[in-house]
Amino acid sequence: MINRKFNPAQFLVLIFITFIVIGTFLLKLPISTTEPVTILDAMFTATSALTVTGLIVVDTGTAFTLFGHIIILLLIHLGGLGIMTFAVFIFLMAGRKIGFKEHVLITQSLNQNSIGGVIILAKKILLFSLSVETVVFILLVIRWVPLLGWEEGLFASLFHAISAFNNAGFSIWSDSLSGFVGDPVVNLIITSTFILGGIGFTVIFDIWKKKKFKKFSLHTKLMVVGTVVINSMAMILVFLLEFSNPGTLDNLSLVDKIQAAFFQAVTPRTAGFNTIGTGSLNDSTLFFTILLMFIGAGSASTGGGIKLTTFLALMLSVTAFLTRRSEISVFRKTITDAAVVRSLAIAVIGFSWVVMDIFILDITEDASFITIVFETVSAFSTVGLSMGLTGDLTAIGKLMIIVTMMIGKLGPLTLAFSLATQRTAHVRYASEDILTG
Repeated sequence: MINRKFNPAQFLVLIFITFIVIGTFLLKLPISTTEPVTILDAMFTATSALTVTGLIVVDTGTAFTLFGHIIILLLIHLGGLGIMTFAVFIFLMAGRKIGFKEHVLITQSLNQNSIGGVIILAKKILLFSLSVETVVFILLVIRWVPLLGWEEGLFASLFHAISAFNNAGFSIWSDSLSGFVGDPVVNLIITSTFILGGIGFTVIFDIWKKKKFKKFSLHTKLMVVGTVVINSMAMILVFLLEFSNPGTLDNLSLVDKIQAAFFQAVTPRTAGFNTIGTGSLNDSTLFFTILLMFIGAGSASTGGGIKLTTFLALMLSVTAFLTRRSEISVFRKTITDAAVVRSLAIAVIGFSWVVMDIFILDITEDASFITIVFETVSAFSTVGLSMGLTGDLTAIGKLMIIVTMMIGKLGPLTLAFSLATQRTAHVRYASEDILTG
């Protein structure tokens, strides 16, 4: 039961912090590591796994044992699918009744607007996720076991199947997936998996149920069209910007350049894997990647960022203002004012935190400004891409990134609601316009 002293947002934050503490303790155990790991590094790793970010301060493949890897995978699953999704499964297995307050908490954790049907949605999410991960695991086994042998091939397949679907970006290899930059099978499997995980469970179930585009909900239409357009534009731009860069695409064949450009274009949507060196990208590509990371994936998905529909709602509202339309409409539907205000609040709160984080890290860290910006946005959007700064962060820098990853995963509004005091307005004042611009 939810304690009456806490509202759903506060309780969700409390649960999240509790699991980070548990994860930190488990990763600090001697059975979890192959080398001494500080309590701060263990906390950083636990937070990165639970927030499905993928930023690392110690090498995941060499610093942790099989037990440590299992703990990381469990934390990734909890964070990616949602702690409350697993809570629903445990409650049902134990025969416990899920009350109204639990419904509200599950609704908030799944980023839904209505409490109706959230229990069914949570069960569908768990079943669908495990099914997809199983299929991806089998496909990767077929590809990797002949290359790596049974032991490494099986574990690599399991680890990357879970990490990819949950948009975690964790890899057991220090160079992520750079060794498979020219492997079309691995590229297709991994990108398809994290795109599927990042588009949003409500979108997937809506497409599965209705089949035809014209019957889709407005949210699904925006996500499908927005994902195709942004990914296509991003691929073309990365291909053109990096074509002659000797550190990234220049030495690859044309086919491999296309594969690498596509992977680099879609991975900032909070996947976090890389097949080319992120630190070797041109500044223009880095800046574009930062924008993609901040936008992020879809609502009710395993990904982070302010979310694609939030970005589209703001862009559509600007378009409506410039064209002097009183309503924000798309696909013959009108977006509510509440959705636009919510989108604005998410973007402003998220941007404000990122700016403050960048300011503090620019003081505490010995790194270039674009590196600090890149690392901060990557943490906030739970992407996990890094230019190499994370491993060299100071203690203050690590703590700031830990908090940033938490805010990015829980969502700016959840954190704001957990700190805000609800007030009921008994007086309504007269409206008056102000000068802007």
